[in-house]
Amino acid sequence: MLGRLRPSRLVFFAAIAAYVFIVLGILLTVILNSLSKGWFSGLLPPYLTTEWYKYAATDHDIPNLLAVTFTVVLADVLIALLIAFPAAYVLARQEFRGKGLFLSLLLLPMIVPPMTYGIPLAMLCYKFHLAAKVVGVVIVNLVPIVPFMVLVLMPFIEQVGTNLESAAKMLGASRWTIFRKVLVPLTVPGILTAGILSLVKAISMFELTYLVAGGKSQTIVVALYADAYAAGARPAQAVDALAVIYFLIAMLCLMISLRFVSPTQMVFKLK
Repeated sequence: MLGRLRPSRLVFFAAIAAYVFIVLGILLTVILNSLSKGWFSGLLPPYLTTEWYKYAATDHDIPNLLAVTFTVVLADVLIALLIAFPAAYVLARQEFRGKGLFLSLLLLPMIVPPMTYGIPLAMLCYKFHLAAKVVGVVIVNLVPIVPFMVLVLMPFIEQVGTNLESAAKMLGASRWTIFRKVLVPLTVPGILTAGILSLVKAISMFELTYLVAGGKSQTIVVALYADAYAAGARPAQAVDALAVIYFLIAMLCLMISLRFVSPTQMVFKLK
């Protein structure tokens, strides 16, 4: 069997195996350290305990931290959908001068490093007293999520033939009726795809949230960063326990998204 494999395939499989080994090694090390006590040497910790999870829950008020996280994430997804769907419809249906330039500008928040525009955004939030509040965190996170959602929705809207809308107009349907009974039902897969993928993206956003979040408006990823790098000493096991909690939440969201959305559904129509 090995003799039939080409050298290029052997290199490919070796690289994949090394990557999986490194990733699993890092994950298992963090998980074991979050459950360990007195692990200073040896392959496995001598004692296993859950006290670091209790420490993280007490130190951070995990229910409130999760409530803030999902409030921000769900608000961003819903508001972005209300903005992105009409914008995606116009971009998918209309041809106008400067459309290419507009699409290029739309890509900027996803291409440019978040700190580039995050600092001016944070200054505006502090100026208008929106910083250190949940509403401020929601607003700044909309900047990269709305363009992402527009680009996901556009191919789904393009796949809906304009002849269906024309036929509905000929039968006397109003624009609102066409939108509600023709366009939305046919683009439900795209709406689900954009919403769930944006949810997974929003739950992992750090830089913009970190710039404007306060003590009561922190998401779990910002709290994790604060534990690791902020002033004061915290046990490394407690930091790893919070990292495991964040990892499980992110994986749960990803599993739910893959349950309802297939990556192959995101087919971009190239002209």
